[in-house]
Amino acid sequence: MVSLVARTPAQGLLPLQHGSARLSEVDPGPVTAILTFRGRGEALGTALEAAHGLALPAPGQSTARDTVRCLWFGKEQVLLAGVVPDASLAEAAALTDQSDAWAWLALEGTPAEAVLARLVPLDLRSRAFPEGTCARTMLKHMNVGLARTGPDRFEIIAFRSMAKTLVHDLETAMKDVAARP
Repeated sequence: MVSLVARTPAQGLLPLQHGSARLSEVDPGPVTAILTFRGRGEALGTALEAAHGLALPAPGQSTARDTVRCLWFGKEQVLLAGVVPDASLAEAAALTDQSDAWAWLALEGTPAEAVLARLVPLDLRSRAFPEGTCARTMLKHMNVGLARTGPDRFEIIAFRSMAKTLVHDLETAMKDVAARP
């Protein structure tokens, strides 16, 4: 009989530290993609607020309450993380369990912006990309979701199948930044 073992996307690859930059895996809890039905955005916002105490995030933003977060993930799309969605949300949007689909990493420390500046074509300085901001972008050659969750902390969300490449690219940039005088 085959014995299956559950593994996280970056198991055995993380945590890493180079200089004062640290890279670790995040367990966001249940993750659900929510795609708003045409013309139902207001109803979804009302249902999300009533069920989970979160506002529907504006484009490029995220909302959070305790361990539950909602991240803008594209036009009429959000990711709800940290809770199984209430059934009432299905009246205004399509819900898809994405819990095993993503590698979810945290890059933190004073050099986090400098590390990501080598890989991401966005201005990630705090005045342009403050806490609570998120974006869909490229990290080197991969599509990722990126969210600033603290003054020196970012979360990077990539397809699970890209976890090893994501860790490699981030580690290379971390080493390069740590080697600077």
